[in-house]
Amino acid sequence: MKIFKYLLWFLAFFLLAFISFLGYFTVNNYNPKEKKILTDEEFPDTIKGDTAEMLIWNIGYAGLGDDMSFFYDGGEKVRTTEKRTKENLQRIIKVIKSFNNLEFILLQEVDRHSKRSYYINESDSLNKYLPNYISAFAFNYKVDFVPVPLNKPLGRVEGGLMTLTRKAPGHFARYSFPGNFAWPKSLFMLDRCFLTAEYHLSGGKKLYLINTHNSAYDDGDLKEQQMEYLKKFITKLYGNGHYVIVGGDWNQLPPGHQSKKSMVKKRIPNNYLPSEWKWVYDQDIPSNRALNKPYDESNKTSIIDYYLLSPNLKVIECRTIDLDFQHSDHQPVYLKFSFDNENT
Repeated sequence: MKIFKYLLWFLAFFLLAFISFLGYFTVNNYNPKEKKILTDEEFPDTIKGDTAEMLIWNIGYAGLGDDMSFFYDGGEKVRTTEKRTKENLQRIIKVIKSFNNLEFILLQEVDRHSKRSYYINESDSLNKYLPNYISAFAFNYKVDFVPVPLNKPLGRVEGGLMTLTRKAPGHFARYSFPGNFAWPKSLFMLDRCFLTAEYHLSGGKKLYLINTHNSAYDDGDLKEQQMEYLKKFITKLYGNGHYVIVGGDWNQLPPGHQSKKSMVKKRIPNNYLPSEWKWVYDQDIPSNRALNKPYDESNKTSIIDYYLLSPNLKVIECRTIDLDFQHSDHQPVYLKFSFDNENT
């Protein structure tokens, strides 16, 4: 009887602890508004000139270099070493600095205070070594403690999107994507969003630059909700005569792209937008690799990092920078574009 009594006490304690655990994270759950203005410039710069250059890159919080196999993708590790994380971050910054004329830089998975990246403030490091840029940061992952894997939890995660620009926009704003995983899983998952920058052009129109990181690890329902929300957002801007560029990690293939080797099967429908809109990517070089094992040529790869341009913008050049996934599980994608002069 005593054993049975002790067992009941143990189960009651365990249940109370579990309820308290979920209660704490429910009360303290990061729950941002649909729209949050991050900066509001009283005297914004005006973008002049016919062309501009930019870069998108999911830097994998400098923790997913070619040495990594990640547990969430069927690999073995939770994080790489602190030394390798610091080396990755410095090499990422060096690659970005090697481009002399970038007007815009759109980054995803930038950590500020996460156990997985040894609590390095990566956004501060980027600002320090890229002093000629103005930046904004938007959280899309802010959890005090991620309890998986149980034997070595991921722990605290604070990361998000970062946009850097040489010109001061009218404002930076964070927009929450609709939908999330069911409770309680939602307490420990990302709160997906996109980060916008509004720029004034010399002809009176505006350029809207949108940094996006769409859902992964879902059955496709969340992506569909996000894509519908984004479509309404960008078509309204274009309908008002403005210019729109969306760039980032879409976690899905672009319309029409075919690859038998791709690890990603979800594809944006061909009729998602009118054909005048431009999906821009490098067809020859993958932008993302599988994390089920350290990188070699046998890893599956995909193209999920790319741009979407409104019809009033023209593509001059787009190329993925092939780094053999040394510093991140994603590769940077460069774009040079021009404005329709009749509208600027």
